[in-house]
Amino acid sequence: MSGEGDDARLYKIVKIDLDERSLAPATADIEHERKVAIYDLLEDNFFKPNGAGAGPFELYLSNVERRLVFDVRRRGGDALGQVHLSMTPFRGIIKDYFMLCESYYDAIRNAAPSQIETIDMARRGMHNEGSDILRERLEEKIELDENTARRLFTLICSFHMR
Repeated sequence: MSGEGDDARLYKIVKIDLDERSLAPATADIEHERKVAIYDLLEDNFFKPNGAGAGPFELYLSNVERRLVFDVRRRGGDALGQVHLSMTPFRGIIKDYFMLCESYYDAIRNAAPSQIETIDMARRGMHNEGSDILRERLEEKIELDENTARRLFTLICSFHMR
């Protein structure tokens, strides 16, 4: 799905902001993951809101009343619209993902490489599942490639670490 040439430049997020009031307090590990996800997302993404025309785009993410809000703007801040997603379909996967992340961080500090690899494979699988749910939920609203969905799922998790 990721476009080549013009598509890659026209359908791209060039700025992303997270609503600080919506974010849960983060551990150093989670804060690092959040910063890496934002950096990676801005470096390479495919983001095509239906009906918005070409970008590039700015994205403001927030969590309002248990709904994830994608506030999409054209570069420079002109509002294009908002997409609201219920967080209910994500609750279980986010909870399981957090448990695997905790196990992974503990394993990095204390476990054998084979145990770390096993936990990391499970964590990545859970992360892929979460990003697939995101793509399905946005299917009629915003077209994403797999890597963009994965990085956005990481950021969505930032709102739910309590």
